[in-house]
Amino acid sequence: MKFTLSWLKDHLDTDASLEDICAKLTAIGLEVEDVDDKAAFKPFVIAKVVSAEQHPNADKLRVLMVDTGKGDPIQVVCGAPNARTGLVGAFAAPGTYVPGIDVTLAVGTIRGVESRGMMCSEKELEISDNHDGIIDLPADAPVGQSYAAYAGLDDPVIEINLTPNRPDCTSIFGIARDLAAAGLGTLKTPKAPSFKVEGETSVKVTLDLGGDDHLCPGFALRLVRGVKNGPSPRWMQQRLIAIGLRPINALVDITNYMTFDQGRPLHVFDAAKVKGNLVVRRAAEGEKVLALDTREYTLNPSNVVIADDNGVESIGGIMGGEHSGCDADTTDVLIESALWDPMNIAKSGRSHGIITDARYRFERGVDPEYMVPGLERATELVLELCGGTAAKTDVVGYKGYDAKVVDFPFTDVKRLTGLDVSSEESVDILTRLGFKVSGSGERVSVAVPSWRPDVDGKADLVEEVMRIHGVDNIKPAPLESHGAVNGRILTTLQIRSRLAKRALASRGMMEAVTWSFIPKAHAELFGGGAASLALSNPIAADMSDMRPSLLPGLLAAAQRNADKGYGDVALFEVSGTYENDRPEGQRRVAGGVRRGTASLAGSGRLWSNAAKGGGKPVDVYDAKADALAVIEACGLPMGNVQIEAGAPAWYHPGRSGTIKMGPKIVLGYFGEFHPKALGALDVSGALAGFEIYVDAMPDPKKKATRTKPALDLSPFQAVKRDFAFVVDKTVDAGAIVRAATGADRKLIAGVTVFDVFEGASLGEGKKSIAIEVVIQPTDKTLTDEDFEALTAKIVGNVVKTTGGTLRA
Repeated sequence: MKFTLSWLKDHLDTDASLEDICAKLTAIGLEVEDVDDKAAFKPFVIAKVVSAEQHPNADKLRVLMVDTGKGDPIQVVCGAPNARTGLVGAFAAPGTYVPGIDVTLAVGTIRGVESRGMMCSEKELEISDNHDGIIDLPADAPVGQSYAAYAGLDDPVIEINLTPNRPDCTSIFGIARDLAAAGLGTLKTPKAPSFKVEGETSVKVTLDLGGDDHLCPGFALRLVRGVKNGPSPRWMQQRLIAIGLRPINALVDITNYMTFDQGRPLHVFDAAKVKGNLVVRRAAEGEKVLALDTREYTLNPSNVVIADDNGVESIGGIMGGEHSGCDADTTDVLIESALWDPMNIAKSGRSHGIITDARYRFERGVDPEYMVPGLERATELVLELCGGTAAKTDVVGYKGYDAKVVDFPFTDVKRLTGLDVSSEESVDILTRLGFKVSGSGERVSVAVPSWRPDVDGKADLVEEVMRIHGVDNIKPAPLESHGAVNGRILTTLQIRSRLAKRALASRGMMEAVTWSFIPKAHAELFGGGAASLALSNPIAADMSDMRPSLLPGLLAAAQRNADKGYGDVALFEVSGTYENDRPEGQRRVAGGVRRGTASLAGSGRLWSNAAKGGGKPVDVYDAKADALAVIEACGLPMGNVQIEAGAPAWYHPGRSGTIKMGPKIVLGYFGEFHPKALGALDVSGALAGFEIYVDAMPDPKKKATRTKPALDLSPFQAVKRDFAFVVDKTVDAGAIVRAATGADRKLIAGVTVFDVFEGASLGEGKKSIAIEVVIQPTDKTLTDEDFEALTAKIVGNVVKTTGGTLRA
């Protein structure tokens, strides 16, 4: 919502500065987004052409000597047809930015003659579309003074971010009313329009809505005969231009002016183009209208229209029709002021993609009691600017306004806001805002004014008192203690989600937020696509189904990055997936994708690193490490975690795995992706990923009170020992790791596979798996005998479990 400072002061008598006004607007909930103080116009000054001579080298150019009121005349080369001796206009010196041509002036030479500035046209200053010649001011215009101040172009423009619940402030008058209530001045009450009325409005209006009278609760129409339509006055054009509207003609400009000044959208019909009477009805299926934006719209019965014998003349409350629009030949006009159902206006405007200032106001709710007074004020402007004779107003359908009455206990102000506001001040604030307070004591009855449809209950009244009294008067206070230092607030699932995010971020992955909706084909590819998970009203054709997995969105995001030159990316997301349309069908999943060479496994004693060099593409082991990092961060005992070969169909069958806890609990999957899955997603490159079901992790067991410190470090040196076992090719490396770890869980701190070898020397169907065992003493230094006993136990456990032998 934009308005100029002078426009605001038409309704608000105040001496407050621009800064104070902006600060108060934000304080009362009308947040100021931008202030344009028109500094761009300040360099332009009023200057007089002392002489105008023909350019020696160009027929259409003149050499002007211009008096700027500061020293000697300045030479300017000008091509305007109206450039002449004695002309007074707007001058721009070198160094001035001219907005209409997007140029900063400099001293130049034009066809061999030096030019030290520019005489400007209105279009070059962006104050109108007129570029037939340079600005021609009256002879008595003060030379040397600011052109912006003289022409009224130094009027600051204020833009506020208006929330949808404040329809009363879609008018400048409403904003002034709020500021006056906040103590920043006095609201000016305009005089009631007064003009002569002759005869009846010959065109009648009927409401034919089949019992749905709420679609048009009221309609007022007036005929004005003998108008002369031309340009609107300069003051009106300047204000409309300042807020981003293009002046068209006086009749149209008046309706636009009323829309912003009073929040009362109107429409004017050329009476000569209206055939028969008007009827407000639902549109017929497939009925069409050519609107004022020159676009043809195909309507349906959900749209309410104003029609005559010719057909549809206007989409009610949204946009008028081109056929009955006013032009320079218009002599008789019908001025319409109506009420429309906000919900229907919003749906109709959205379905046709029409955004207008009228729709903006009607879908929020306009003041029903101003329907007729707004028509009176518009008529007064038409008579003042275009002449003519007004007929009697024809009003149909309107049944008056029944004010909502709210029971308001003053104690709720303290209860809901913490502010100590006296009942007298609360009554004063509400009264200044236009509410009518009746009763006495601690509870009163408050009648809501017609322009405040957003106020429904006592909490809304508390908000009104709070914002006018001052939100900044609320003292900050700490949250109340929960009675325990370690009082638990977050659930286990919330805590684990946070831990998973931190763990993946610490591994160099970037968090992504992807859509919860994906194409049906992608959903089916990743195990979804059920009819119960299809959206009834998707926002786009390729967002039709709820996602069964995080991976389609992450893979698409990785590809978008690659398409823009960032091929090596690591992305993760911790969010929801959907197995069915029931609450228990929503899963909490931590998923991630690495692409290109975005790997953390390029260093260290890992068996797969023997073949790795710089820039080695990501693989299954990167995805496995990420998945295990999530599980470990969530606090699960890693000794109970098992890894099996194989994963769902979208993973590569030979380069993927399943992570379990026990025989039944599936914690997730990891691996490289199946080429068919990548092809269906139109994704390419080296890609590996994982998904861990955070909600599948068992709850942690309650532990007894600890009697030893949380951080218990051993003072003894850890020792590493390597073992290589020859086993059948069918034996998983994980089986060897578990067997070695189980030899002595107190002493063995970790087991890692660092080499896998297959060769003829081992025998057919055999392979060698080498492990590194970290032995961490806790209470004494181990002797050679201790190491020999532990070694024998490790070898014995592996041989017994896997059937392998210790490699010589």
